[in-house]
Amino acid sequence: MDKVRFGIIGLGNMGGLHLTWINEIPEVELTAVCDIDAEKADRKAKEYNVRSFHSADELFASGCVDAVLIAVPHYSHTPLAIEAFKHGLHVLCEKPIAVTKSDAQKMIDEHAKHPELRFGLMFQQRTHAAHKKIKKLIDSGEFGRIQRVNWIITDWFRSQSYYDSGSWRATWAGEGGGVLLNQCPHNLDLFQWFFGLPVMVRSYVSIGKYHDIEVEDDVNTFCRFADGSTGNFITSTGEYPGTNRLEIMGTRGRMVFENNVIRFRRTEEDVNDFCRSTPESFPSMTTWDIEVPYQVQKDHKAHKEVIRDFARAVLDPKAKMVAEGEEGIRSVEFGNAMLYSGLKDVEVPIPMDTAKYDEMLQELIKNSRYVKKEAKAAKVDMGNSF
Repeated sequence: MDKVRFGIIGLGNMGGLHLTWINEIPEVELTAVCDIDAEKADRKAKEYNVRSFHSADELFASGCVDAVLIAVPHYSHTPLAIEAFKHGLHVLCEKPIAVTKSDAQKMIDEHAKHPELRFGLMFQQRTHAAHKKIKKLIDSGEFGRIQRVNWIITDWFRSQSYYDSGSWRATWAGEGGGVLLNQCPHNLDLFQWFFGLPVMVRSYVSIGKYHDIEVEDDVNTFCRFADGSTGNFITSTGEYPGTNRLEIMGTRGRMVFENNVIRFRRTEEDVNDFCRSTPESFPSMTTWDIEVPYQVQKDHKAHKEVIRDFARAVLDPKAKMVAEGEEGIRSVEFGNAMLYSGLKDVEVPIPMDTAKYDEMLQELIKNSRYVKKEAKAAKVDMGNSF
């Protein structure tokens, strides 16, 4: 096999976007599209000269694909990935891997039964040059021992009209959460990719603070890591103009990443060593103000890079993907812990108690407006995700 035959499940915003570049990847051959909107599936199949399917089960049984790209609403990720693995298909899943840690674990457990298959996630933010540079600086110890991190991500402004565009949007039954699950999966992934998971979170979560919705649109979280360092994660869909500012405070200085610029105010020596050795009561240290350079790849398409590397990993078991499927559970657990902490007004340890979270979510789903509106014929449109 010199090409991976791909099928895309879900032809909404993201699935439709993937269609525009998937055929540009030499290692990939698009052979099928699937959507429960039959007209849309047939139209796209004709446009791209591929087979059309109106159900995932039909696609899985067709034998015309080696791998599937799952781009449907969050709750459908788990059952579709599990069935794909059972049919011997490689899986590349859109973010987040699942709504809950327990559902993510089900996907991981099924994949473990099929070690010959590859399981990847669409965490394309890891491919951005600035993020790769920050990761390299952290791993190299350039910042010294990290003492504190702050990430303010409030540039996710959304209008009421956005939330009103689908009855499933911003509901516990339709999406399983708000800004954390819908807008912030990449930020949550990058946070744990950079710093690892904290061992404790304490969140303050606002439900419908800025919008007429039943899920969170404002979150302020404090977290503590195993080594005693601390972090803050702040996000909202109700602030304008918003901010996207990552600050890392280490024993060798402070890094700030904002407006695509990495600035590092580097100390001449380790702050802890200086603090304990200087005879002065109000000392100052020599610092260098540095704008850290990084190489931006011309015409870089992040999603395309993820699909390309996934296909290469299918063709060559030794090749690495941008993000292994098993890694996705970390950001989901981080987000779940934030929500549980805020809604229950408690500190939450990580690893967290998944049974308690699932019980809370089921209660929220039971009272969800989406359930009440769609009680007679609830059907999530695969073509309208994201």
